[in-house]
This record gives sequence, C-alpha cells and structure tokens, in this order.
Amino acid sequence: MCPFVTFVVAFCSEVSTAIDVIHHRSRRAMENQNIFKSGNVTIYHGDVAELYQEWPTPDVIISDGAYGVSGFKGDAREPSELKTWYRRHIQAWSRYARPGTTLWFWNTEIGWATVHPILDEYGWEYAGCNIWNKGIQHIAGNCNLPVLKSFPIVTEVCVQYVRRAEFYCDGKTLNLKEWLRKEWDRTGLPIYKTNEACGVVNAASRKYFTKDHLWYALPPEIFIRMVSYANEYGDSKGRPYFSFDGKRPANQQEYEKIFPTFKGKYGITNVWNHPPLHNRERVRFPGSSKYAHLNQKPVNLMELIIESSSNLGDVIWEPFGGLCTAGLVAYLTSRTAYCAEIDDHIYDGYFSSERV
Repeated sequence: MCPFVTFVVAFCSEVSTAIDVIHHRSRRAMENQNIFKSGNVTIYHGDVAELYQEWPTPDVIISDGAYGVSGFKGDAREPSELKTWYRRHIQAWSRYARPGTTLWFWNTEIGWATVHPILDEYGWEYAGCNIWNKGIQHIAGNCNLPVLKSFPIVTEVCVQYVRRAEFYCDGKTLNLKEWLRKEWDRTGLPIYKTNEACGVVNAASRKYFTKDHLWYALPPEIFIRMVSYANEYGDSKGRPYFSFDGKRPANQQEYEKIFPTFKGKYGITNVWNHPPLHNRERVRFPGSSKYAHLNQKPVNLMELIIESSSNLGDVIWEPFGGLCTAGLVAYLTSRTAYCAEIDDHIYDGYFSSERV
C-alpha cells in the first residue's frame, strides 16, 4: 500500500487535537445556527448556490456532491439527472474561479462521465482521473453476482480539472496558445523575431508561438522578457501588448497565476489504495451506530489532493461539505476553507458529533 494511504500515528494525533479545538469553539459558534467559524475555516448551513458570490476567489474547489444514487435529500435519483443537478454549480465555479484554479471532482465512474461534457463546456480542462480503490472490504459479504450481472464496484473517482485561461478578443474566446500568437501578430513584428525577444535560438518560433500540437507555454521568466521586447519594438499604436486588463502589460506574477499549482510526490500514482472507513475516523451520530454521512472521505486522501494543489494560505472551496473533511484538512494544513452543507440532518449531526 502506498505510504500516503497509511495512517501515521503522529498525524492522527494532530487530527484528534484539531478536532478537540474545533469542538470547543463550535459551542460558541452554535449561537449562529447558520454559520460555524473556527480560525481559517468557515462552514455555512444553507444552499451553496446563494453563497458563491460571497466567497473569495478559490485556488482549489473540492466537489463531493450528487452521485445520482438518491444517497441524500436532494440528490439526483439516477446518473442521467446529474447534468441538470450540477450545471448551475459549474456555471458559478467558472464565474468565480480564476484561471489556474484546480477542481477535484469526486463521483462514480458513470456520474463523472455524465458531467464531464458540462465541465468542458464551461472552461474546465481535464487533467487526470484518479481512482479510489477501496478493495474487497467494500463488498465482502454483500455481493450478489447473479443479480449484479457485472463485476462488483469497489471504486470511486476523483477527477482533476484546471480552469482554462480564456481571453476575449474581437468577439471570440481564445485559449492561451491562440492569444499569445494573436498578440504577437498585433505587434507587426515578424515571427522569427520571437526568438530574439525570448532570448533563445529557435525555441520561440518552434514551440512557444507555433500553431501546431508541439506548442509549449512560455516559462514565466521568458514570458516577461518577451513582453518587454514586444512593447518596446512593436507598433506603438497597438500598445500595450500582452495585457490582461487592456491598460498595461502583464507582469510575471500575473502570468504565473494563470497556471495551477501541482506538487506531486514520486511513488504516488492515480490509483489510491485505501480501505473503506470503518475505523475511529468514521463519524457516527452520538449514541448511535449509524454513520453520520453515507460517503465520508478519508482524511489522508483529502490531505493528498489539497497539499498537492495548493499553498499555505490558499483558498479552498468545499461546496457540498457533508462532514467537511476538506475543511478539517485545511485547518490542519494552514489553508483557508469555505464550506457549505444544505442538509439539516447532516449539519445538525455534524455539530453534535465528536468530529467538531
């Protein structure tokens, strides 16, 4: 089993300490039944569609919403309904996210396949499909093959997307590759001059400004050199060139921001072997053996995706919070989280449980 899916005693101790702290603070937060806040984590009780506009721009969005299995109140009844269920949320994510925001989309295989065209339509670029393999424990003693007529499913997917950088020019939407070439063409300079502008022999005309599939995005330090050259030697009537706001040339920090953060670790692949939660991490309602949430995610996996796609202080959205595992990990890793949960039963159970 990969190292990241094995509970580390020290980390578990840290989780327990954080939960105790949050639990203490939550008593005061209960004075406001609709908002719970602890340090850098804010959890709202309500329809997240009414909250998006109030939240700061996300660096990461973690979606663990409808699966199309009638798993909770308001869930789609079947996968075919998921396009309608998710559309308004995806529209909002696209509106309020920045280019380079990372989206982690949890779902079933068929659920993700159903929603993918909507994500693509609204500017989310597919980066990779990760598989949570729960193993044989997930179905042991509960598998009726004659009825199933297929192999038992012991997996979920967590699909990584990145908000595309899009530029609006002359009534058209351009991607980064198209925009860079169009801006250079506006300067009136010949294409071979891109090599001089970038300080390379021929990499610019061959890779950075090509129109074919061999295109590569300019490294930030080369981008800023090229921008300076274009604005110094390009047609003065068209200035500024390579501007994000139409008023001044883009700087290196602005350019770097349109690319996602990703800090993968060697040895970790897109198959995540982690058993289903039946240990002390699994949250149950007080005085009951009933699970507080049908589809609770492991802290380890949330830690993996948050730490690999964000930096200290970054903003994490968890629009369909449930037990807000992403919020908990944000608390532990010094990120800022905004979470929401609409279901009264889950929200009340969350605050009355030992999790917070």
